[in-house]
Amino acid sequence: MNDQETTVEKTPEVKEVSKLKKARGNRKLRMGVILFLIAVVALLFVLFEKMRIGLLIILVILLSALGLEFFETDWDLQKLWETKSFEQSKIVRDQAGNFLYDKFGNITTDSTVGKLADEYNCEDFTTQPEAQLFYEKVGGVGNDVNRLDGDKDGEACESLPQN
Repeated sequence: MNDQETTVEKTPEVKEVSKLKKARGNRKLRMGVILFLIAVVALLFVLFEKMRIGLLIILVILLSALGLEFFETDWDLQKLWETKSFEQSKIVRDQAGNFLYDKFGNITTDSTVGKLADEYNCEDFTTQPEAQLFYEKVGGVGNDVNRLDGDKDGEACESLPQN
């Protein structure tokens, strides 16, 4: 009976996450939001003379975001810092705008070693520390889309061995 209650409680969460995920994955929506923000900042730029420098900086950032979104380009900033190479740190997204992750929580473009973060479950890991590392790298308690931490105590896949 306890399992049934848990399943019933988790069902609405799954629906909410999928709606949010669907909205985040919609490229046209993301571009629309960026264009809307550019229009708002441009209007504020015209109306408020004293804030023009700050608004200009925000406008440049939004235009950069629009360019990255238009060309479907992203970079892994940690890898960019380590390698100093845009070529090596470039990340390719799938059509929905998602990244693939390997089982260590690193972003990858190779579908043979990685899959979407929400496709992982405890059976994909051999030890609890391995699952914990993945869990923390892809968002932890605030972004546990694959519910590796069923009781939301911050520890993923507690049933797996520690070694």
